[in-house]
Amino acid sequence: MKISYHGHSVVKIETNGKTILIDPFINGNELTDLKVDDEKPDVIILTHGHNDHVGDTVELAKKNDSLVIANHELATYLSWQLVKTHPMHVGGAYEFDFGKVKLTQAFHGSGLITDGNEIIYMGMPAGVLLMIEGKTIFHAGDTGLFSDMKLIGERHPIDLAFLPIGDNFTMGPEDAATAASFLKAKKVVPIHYDTFPPIKQDPQKFVDMLEDCEGQVMKAGDVIEY
Repeated sequence: MKISYHGHSVVKIETNGKTILIDPFINGNELTDLKVDDEKPDVIILTHGHNDHVGDTVELAKKNDSLVIANHELATYLSWQLVKTHPMHVGGAYEFDFGKVKLTQAFHGSGLITDGNEIIYMGMPAGVLLMIEGKTIFHAGDTGLFSDMKLIGERHPIDLAFLPIGDNFTMGPEDAATAASFLKAKKVVPIHYDTFPPIKQDPQKFVDMLEDCEGQVMKAGDVIEY
């Protein structure tokens, strides 16, 4: 299994002939190395409905007949745009042909902002647990720190966690280091930083704060293999 990071919160997982993209914010993301025309995801997983996470989902899904997994409200909205979807919600898990997906809590907003200056409610934000090839991967989405991260780690021993560190809209480095301790992940990768001026951070400082796990700063295109 190959797991790669592509700037902001974009993560790609290649497993058993399937390609999974999480939060494919590509156009407008100056930190990504991906191009919409080159990507052919079988599955797209969305943590919430903000524009910098939904990103290019509709174009990618229509072009590639991708299955989009998201919370019920966001999945329903996308289905109205003739995108193939699988709705879920926080606390629910489902066994797909590539592995198991479970949505967890995340404390954040989830509205899609339109060109017409409307904000459309897109349901609750979520983190994502993926159980694939005997490994557990956690993408926290956008969230603040919360104590139930301890419960997530206790019930689902995590091999690799992607945690936001940008501050301002999500956890900052100090809270994310506490989150890593709560989750007890074996390895932690910082995400959701440097894309916009309010979320500028030094990811190495975050990694240096980690005491109970290995940290790894990934550049766009870097790969972790299991």
